[in-house]
Amino acid sequence: MLPFQLGLIDGPVHLVALGAHPDDIEIGCGGTLLKLAESVPELTAEFVIATGTPARLEEARRAAELFLPECEVSVTSAGLPDGRLPAYWNETKELLEATAAEGRTPDLVLAPGKHDAHQDHRLIAELAPTVWRNHLVLHYEIPKWDGDFGRPWLYVELTEEQLRDKVALLHKAYPSQVPHDWFDEEVFAGLARLRGMECRAPYAEAFTTAKATLTW
Repeated sequence: MLPFQLGLIDGPVHLVALGAHPDDIEIGCGGTLLKLAESVPELTAEFVIATGTPARLEEARRAAELFLPECEVSVTSAGLPDGRLPAYWNETKELLEATAAEGRTPDLVLAPGKHDAHQDHRLIAELAPTVWRNHLVLHYEIPKWDGDFGRPWLYVELTEEQLRDKVALLHKAYPSQVPHDWFDEEVFAGLARLRGMECRAPYAEAFTTAKATLTW
């Protein structure tokens, strides 16, 4: 595998992480968040979540604190209806535009994948690059019964400890999701092991991106 250096380590880094629902971000790239928190000395983050009840958003705030414990992090939500985001296109676009206008310029944007089978995820994925046109937008993947996985080409390697920490924090932050049959260690670890095998690492999270500039 050819390593690709993002150049995020030498100075302050601001991250914008987008999710259609509470828990999307941590499921899709929780290990990457943990790795960034460990390796970037000056990391700040904005979590922007389109849907969610007050109880679920409280879980999301708890998750942000757990995954980025030493970082300045905010959580914003529009509280739009779950499963109905395409019908709230304007409100969703306004949420992202307001984040871009009012927040700091991000060094990295994390968003769901453009080919995700869930309509809420897909809308966030499609809008993200239209708002952050000159920024690196990495699209994460979320396991689900639809079986919609594609062929990613960017990987973040994880150690076993980072993977186990991710799973433990997911269960700690989102007790409302634990009863679901898909919300368990085998699902999350199994996908991470598969992606790790693809990049010859113990575990990994995988991403796609529409555009990137290679510099040296």
